[in-house]
Amino acid sequence: MKTIKEKQKEAFAALREKMGYTNPMQAPRIMKVSVGVGTGSFKDKKKFAVVEDRLAKITGQKSAPRGAKKSIASFKVRQGDTVGYVVTLRGARMYGFLEKLLAVALPRTRDFRGISPAAIDESGNLTIGIREHTIFPEASDEDLRDVFGMAVTVVTTARDRDEARTFFEYLGFPFAKKARH
Repeated sequence: MKTIKEKQKEAFAALREKMGYTNPMQAPRIMKVSVGVGTGSFKDKKKFAVVEDRLAKITGQKSAPRGAKKSIASFKVRQGDTVGYVVTLRGARMYGFLEKLLAVALPRTRDFRGISPAAIDESGNLTIGIREHTIFPEASDEDLRDVFGMAVTVVTTARDRDEARTFFEYLGFPFAKKARH
C-alpha cells in the first residue's frame, strides 16, 4: 500500500486529465497539518498538563500554548491566560500523523460515516473535528475522565474546494457518500 507521501508525488500524473494540469507544480500538495485543542472549559489547571502531555504523545511533537486575545469577565478569562494548545506538523512527522489518522484513528471513531465534504474551506484546506482523543492508539489506555476533542487542519496548495476534494480523495481521505441530515 502506498503512503500519502508517495501518492502526493504521483498526484500530477493521476490528476492531469481530470484537472487539466500542464505543469507538475500545478498539482496540489500538503503544506502542513495543524492540531489544536481548546482548554477553555477546564476549571482545573492540572488538566492543562494532561492535555499537553497527551497531545505530545499523539503528534510526536511538543505543543505550544495559546493565550486568550482578550479578557472576558463572564468567562473568568484574562488576556494571556492559556486557552488551548497547538501543534504544527511538517515533513516526516506530518506524513506519519496523517497515515495514523487515516489508517488507525478515523476507523476507530464511533459511528464514523466519512468526512463531510463541507469540511473543505474555500482555500482548499480540510478541517476535521475529533470529539475524543482516545481514538488514537497512544491515548486509548488513559483514564476516560479527561477526554478532550481536537481540530485537525490539513493545509494544502489547492486553489479551490473542487481541486482540494479531488486531491484528498486521491490521497485516500474517506469522504461521506451522501450529505448528512
